[in-house]
Amino acid sequence: MNILGLSAFFHDSAAALVRDGEIVAAAQEERFSRRKHDERFPTHAARYCLSEAGIDASQLDAVVFYEKPLLKFERILETSLAFAPRGFGSFLRSMPQWLQKKLHLPREIDAGLGGNYTGPIVFTTHHESHAASAFYPSPFSSAAILTLDGVGEWTTASWGVGNGNTITLHEELRFPHSLGLLYSAFTFYCGFRVNSGEYKLMGLAPFGQPRYANMILEKIMRLNDDGSFWLDQRYFNYCAGLTMTSRAFHNLFGGPPRNPESRLTQRDMDLAASIQAVTEEIVLRMARYVHAKTGQRNLCLAGGVALNCVANGRVLREGPFEKLWIQPAAGDSGGALGAALLHWHGDQPGHLGNARHPQPTDSQRGSYLGPAHSDANICGALDALGAVYEKLHEDELVQAIAADLADGKIVGHFFGRAEYGPRALGHRSILGDPRDATMQRRMNVAIKFRESFRPFAPAVLAEKQSEWFDLQTDSPYMLLVAPVAKQHVLAPEPNAPKVAGIDSLKQIRSVVPAITHVDFSARVQTVHAHTSPRFHAILQAFERRTGCPVLVNTSFNIRGEPIVHDPGDAYRCFMFTDMDVLVVGNQLLRKQAQPSMPGAEAYKRSFKPD
Repeated sequence: MNILGLSAFFHDSAAALVRDGEIVAAAQEERFSRRKHDERFPTHAARYCLSEAGIDASQLDAVVFYEKPLLKFERILETSLAFAPRGFGSFLRSMPQWLQKKLHLPREIDAGLGGNYTGPIVFTTHHESHAASAFYPSPFSSAAILTLDGVGEWTTASWGVGNGNTITLHEELRFPHSLGLLYSAFTFYCGFRVNSGEYKLMGLAPFGQPRYANMILEKIMRLNDDGSFWLDQRYFNYCAGLTMTSRAFHNLFGGPPRNPESRLTQRDMDLAASIQAVTEEIVLRMARYVHAKTGQRNLCLAGGVALNCVANGRVLREGPFEKLWIQPAAGDSGGALGAALLHWHGDQPGHLGNARHPQPTDSQRGSYLGPAHSDANICGALDALGAVYEKLHEDELVQAIAADLADGKIVGHFFGRAEYGPRALGHRSILGDPRDATMQRRMNVAIKFRESFRPFAPAVLAEKQSEWFDLQTDSPYMLLVAPVAKQHVLAPEPNAPKVAGIDSLKQIRSVVPAITHVDFSARVQTVHAHTSPRFHAILQAFERRTGCPVLVNTSFNIRGEPIVHDPGDAYRCFMFTDMDVLVVGNQLLRKQAQPSMPGAEAYKRSFKPD
């Protein structure tokens, strides 16, 4: 039985196909359309999933949508009325898309699937989809489930229990009281873009002190022991306006929101540290409450807040659960997979109630669920671009990559099936030597064209993780932050001047400075031979050359663009940045051998280092 799950029209649309309970394919529309966080119907992603399964839309047995638009529309109407007349402007702006598309999902699904589907269309709720995406692919036969995000229909957080093929949600927090929206409000206030800049805020937090944490807890929210909370809407504008924060919020924190192009101040860093501390406290309280209510040993997490890997790391280290499993596509895109799995396994009316057989690791296969490209396709694309490349056998290629990395070169690696979710996990990655003290700035400024404070994640051989990081559990999806192991931390130089803020980046804190954040932490990816043989082999070859089983791993894209999708995207990113080497499939390209590409140098000059 073939089931297609869809998320669309709100944020990060995606498609996922499940056949008889097995995940066949999943992908986000942005990768195909090249429009970041594309919210439109996932026409291309759905087409890919059908192709990967070897079927067309007429052979689908069910299409499942990840939320209930009528309930969401009800929330928008009620909120607009509650805040009238202040909310009238935002209401008018949202209505055309609702009236044209969002209230006509069967018609849009029919059009998006080419008019070839005539079967049932099933709707789940938003947080049911999140819960299903968290529990069903996990390795646990039973577990507590916690979902946290901005808002679905009305729900902003929920908890429940998964057991066998059954998921039961017990309690929820409702709009407008939302941890995701609270964090996004501070993201907006600190000058970053909502729904994409939250990573920046999390990365900025260690540069500051949580000076405003008590003010947040005392003035704008009321936090309960169970992690539930109430937000004072006088300080926010997301219910009625087109921004996240109100004048009262600005007065409370001493001024208007930061201009996105202006210099970061200590206040911005302290605000980031403060909301991060509050977020961690809320998530920890929720986790403790859910553990007390369920008695479960394992916890599954999903929803956009579950991408806050610093909070996840604290739950693992300080919380009551023995094990965590976090959906790698934790945001709205993961709802497509959750919806499909819920229809197959769920025992509620309208679902199929099929048995579930957890896998020893998980059933998401490293989240390598997106498109792959054959060598013939790759060579054809490179030839059409006039690229100069050499084709190498697998072992020869792995050795060449490791040698270039050990020599300080930055390598773009495009191989195998693409990752599903926001993290690059080695198949659509830019790699570097973590021992190089200049690597973090080089990659930020000359490759990613972004703020120099942004930290980079390490990929480490799974069998060596505990030697390099204070992490005793697997972290294949780069969703846990852990301290760098003490034996690799360096003591401050005698008489070294004290530095603060962004200047603290100049201090070398460990033998792998490119992945050690200013608080001595790292967002760890553990790499296994059974899920990614090529990436594992590169790490092994690099360790043999250097003694270090760790590499810098960041997503293969440049500022403002989704992760690269096809060989042409990879080549353009290679040529428009200061990347030294590109590997596409089994083809190796060196920058100095390539013909010049029109516009590349002007593009690089358009970005000024901060």
